[in-house]
Amino acid sequence: MLWLIIHRLEADEQDGRNTLMTAPTAPLDPQYMLETAFQEAPVGIVMTQHRVIRFCNRAFADMFGYTADELRDQSFAILYPSIDEFIKIGNIGLTPLRETGRYSDERIMARKDGSLFWCRVRGNSLTRDEPLAHAVWSMADLSHERPFISLTMRERQIVMHLGEGRTSKNIARILGISPRTVEACRARLLKKFGVSNVAELLSNVGGMPG
Repeated sequence: MLWLIIHRLEADEQDGRNTLMTAPTAPLDPQYMLETAFQEAPVGIVMTQHRVIRFCNRAFADMFGYTADELRDQSFAILYPSIDEFIKIGNIGLTPLRETGRYSDERIMARKDGSLFWCRVRGNSLTRDEPLAHAVWSMADLSHERPFISLTMRERQIVMHLGEGRTSKNIARILGISPRTVEACRARLLKKFGVSNVAELLSNVGGMPG
């Protein structure tokens, strides 16, 4: 822990005197301070290499229900509701990361126990020519302010494609289902979120890939 100047009165059991305890005033090692700041940060922080987790702090691991050791050298894919969403998010983030070195959104992520939650994500690429080669990300759990509304895999897929501006016929062809099935699913989504059109739907699931 980073030392603060702490004063504590401690009763001396032998003679009843109070002794003033003062934290050390010697300079702390900069490397130790950096490592402590990383581990004790109040938001999740993770360093990735080609979307593989190399280092993460405790807040990040706790957010997803893992230990840091369990996550080390794992693909980020294990933290997504589906492989489709893992791929989709990666593709969406490439252009802004390449152009500005930064990317942010709010998206649905998956904990170890399978539960889903909204997460605010911000990232910096350390290699803009190859944006996902080396990156640093911060993540914050939004569960307390944005409860998750459960969606089926099919609903998430259709929302993703609607966000790309695809028609029901195009979505049906990509997913191998009928246009009528797409329309029925879209109608259920509108009802579930209490909205009247696709634009409002996408606004309500705004951080979702798509």
